[in-house]
Amino acid sequence: MPETTVRCHNLHKRFGRLTAVENVTFTVATGAILALLGPSGCGKTTLLRLLAGFEQLDEGWIEIAGRLVADPRLHAPPEKRRVGMVFQDYAIFPHLTVAQNVAFGLGREAEARTAAMLELVGLDGLGEQMPHELSGGQQQRVALARALAPEPAVLLLDEPFSNLDTTLRAQVRREVRDVLKQSQATAIFVTHDQEEALFLGDQVAVMNEGRLEQVGTPQEIFHRPQTRFVAGFIGQTEFLPGRVVANGVETPLGLLPQTLSLPTGAMVEVAVRPDDITMQMNPNAVSAENPGVPNTQVVDHRFTGMAHIYTVRLADGRQVHSWQPHTVELEEGAAVEVAFGLDHPLPCFYQGRAVQ
Repeated sequence: MPETTVRCHNLHKRFGRLTAVENVTFTVATGAILALLGPSGCGKTTLLRLLAGFEQLDEGWIEIAGRLVADPRLHAPPEKRRVGMVFQDYAIFPHLTVAQNVAFGLGREAEARTAAMLELVGLDGLGEQMPHELSGGQQQRVALARALAPEPAVLLLDEPFSNLDTTLRAQVRREVRDVLKQSQATAIFVTHDQEEALFLGDQVAVMNEGRLEQVGTPQEIFHRPQTRFVAGFIGQTEFLPGRVVANGVETPLGLLPQTLSLPTGAMVEVAVRPDDITMQMNPNAVSAENPGVPNTQVVDHRFTGMAHIYTVRLADGRQVHSWQPHTVELEEGAAVEVAFGLDHPLPCFYQGRAVQ
């Protein structure tokens, strides 16, 4: 098995005048999990279908396990690509037992392989059950076991947790990651849930309007977004206007002491998240005694259990959010001071691209 299981180069797919996938290039290392992340309609499911062989390429090429499976002149059918597929609705045969579902399509060693797969996904002893007798999470694991049973070179998962409730989803995605790592499977899964992508993916590929915006580790995607779109899509992000000055960037929150490789006077956007902004009560708020001090106020807040997310109106009318511990309780209308939390650099963008 090569060190890289999936290679995709310059992929294009059009449906009439609609370009669904445009100039997409990426690789997936053997044994790694790639999360394809993006909003609805960004092309991520079409890309998965191109990999599976359900759609034909217009341009580019796809290589799986060292073998070319697709280019404009070649289209290997799905059964010849060594891919496994876990669909959004699981696609389990309702008239077959759990064991029969997992064994479907296997050869002479079906019984031993089925037993091994059921043990891997934690369903040993349930082989004679019918699918409707299982919970949603157990049905998910049946679909996973069936897809892994033929030992595919790459496993493709299309929104695999979307049919599960929130509590079960967190549990099942952890179980699925454990199974994929134990089986050393190479996997690509599609999701629009950023928390899911950051948890499951060794690498995250963010798509927008058919194009790949950025591919990187979860930490790189979150902390060092390369485009304004990625910064806005990942996390609860707001953008503040900034002007480059000699010692940093002037913003509505004051000076951001980061020097950028831009000339003085250049206008940029600074990406901030609620935990980037510190907040404290302002003893110098506007009042009869202090008429000239700008009034920065709490205008709303949301309690999440572990924290308060405060909405703060700045002096220029702009609003930002600040994350505060659950013990910090402020009333709406409270006068506060806000500033940058400067324990790490903040992403800055010039004409939509990251600048340092």
